[in-house]
Amino acid sequence: MDEFIKLLNPAYELIQYHIKENKVIFHIASTIKELECPFCGSKTSKVHSVYQREIQDLPMQGEKVILLVDTRKMRCMNPNCSHKTFSEKHPFAAARSKKTDRLIQNILYTSSQLSSLNASKLLKSENISVCKSSICNLLKKNVVHCG
Repeated sequence: MDEFIKLLNPAYELIQYHIKENKVIFHIASTIKELECPFCGSKTSKVHSVYQREIQDLPMQGEKVILLVDTRKMRCMNPNCSHKTFSEKHPFAAARSKKTDRLIQNILYTSSQLSSLNASKLLKSENISVCKSSICNLLKKNVVHCG
């Protein structure tokens, strides 16, 4: 299963996984030791705290896939930086996103071929949780990328 996570991003490792109520849940974390402050650019390895983000990924073997991603809140050690802490960014999902970028691309492709209502029904049959209004919002945000 670790190979599956490495395909998502080679800098992440699998901590554990389990199957629960038609869901495959992968608990993962980054192996990168130092992160760059997005505000000043200085590198730091000082961890303020850790929390988990729940991010939905593409289904696997017909089961819904949830990534529980350990997300570090880091301390910026640059005294001239305007921010004291910042959250780790994950390369496979946008900030605050509940879905991976590759899942969003799948949703966008499916919904560009169908109405948002039919796309929602089809995606739900494939264990992808997305409602009609979320599809409409994704289409509005990504209008340039729609085919």
